[in-house]
Amino acid sequence: MSERVGFIGVGFMGEGMAHNIVTKGYPLAVMAHRNREPVERLLAAGATEVTSAAEMAKQCSVIFLCVTGSPQVEALVLGADGILANAQPGTVIVDCSTSDPVSTGKLDAAARAVNMHFADAPLGGTPKEAAIGALSAMVGADDDVFKRIQPVIATWAANITHLGKVGLGHTVKLVNNYVAMGYGAIYAEALALARKAGLSAEQFNAVIGSGRMRCGFYDTFMKWTIEGDPNAHLFTITNAHKDMRYASNLANDLGVVTPIQSLVRASFAAMDASGQGQKFVPMLADFVATANGLSATEERLKLPTKD
Repeated sequence: MSERVGFIGVGFMGEGMAHNIVTKGYPLAVMAHRNREPVERLLAAGATEVTSAAEMAKQCSVIFLCVTGSPQVEALVLGADGILANAQPGTVIVDCSTSDPVSTGKLDAAARAVNMHFADAPLGGTPKEAAIGALSAMVGADDDVFKRIQPVIATWAANITHLGKVGLGHTVKLVNNYVAMGYGAIYAEALALARKAGLSAEQFNAVIGSGRMRCGFYDTFMKWTIEGDPNAHLFTITNAHKDMRYASNLANDLGVVTPIQSLVRASFAAMDASGQGQKFVPMLADFVATANGLSATEERLKLPTKD
């Protein structure tokens, strides 16, 4: 295998992805951030460690990024000690974060200006799928670049869709997340409305959860309200708010009128601003419930509070 791979962002998703890359035959360099435990596990699996993006850029021909969002990606790519300033021509940067497509377009142009390549490959799935190499990848890349990176992506993704030009991967990911977070906002308000009228959450679920409105997202969202399972959907309010901001920015850039998306963004913005950003998306139901004078899940199910 001719590519030497770098990976920055070995968190919940990134560790599993990186582990598949190195155990399926690619030489891999990783970089630590705050938590060394994933790095140590990857070193034990055969990876090597670098101490900076610049060091990684000098060693690797394909570099994957799986970080919080566009500000972090831009710092890694454009900084004086970043990738573009230190990598060789022909290097491919693959952003697997959920990023702002407007920023992605700028990074693509910056990479082309120095004879490098940029691609976006955001993810579908959970850390469980990452660990077993069964994620989905939505790829925006030139055809020749896609041919180079597809075998590496295939180490951690079971379903790879090449959507076309750079930026389309991040675009479809934001569209997907808008639909998902829209469901979440609707479920939270509908639950509050039902409970305020005298129905229980269990009665709500007995009807909605057995009819045509049921879907996979509904099931994971409702596991907190019905069962008190905090781990059913490990996606924070802060990340949901970030993604909805990116979707709004994309709509503004394209001149698309999206009034409902603005309301969905506002739902997550309100909970994030209240200091509850590290709670998970299903807990939006509690935020809306308490705003309407209703009990939260911990109180209703007599669970120990996590605050």
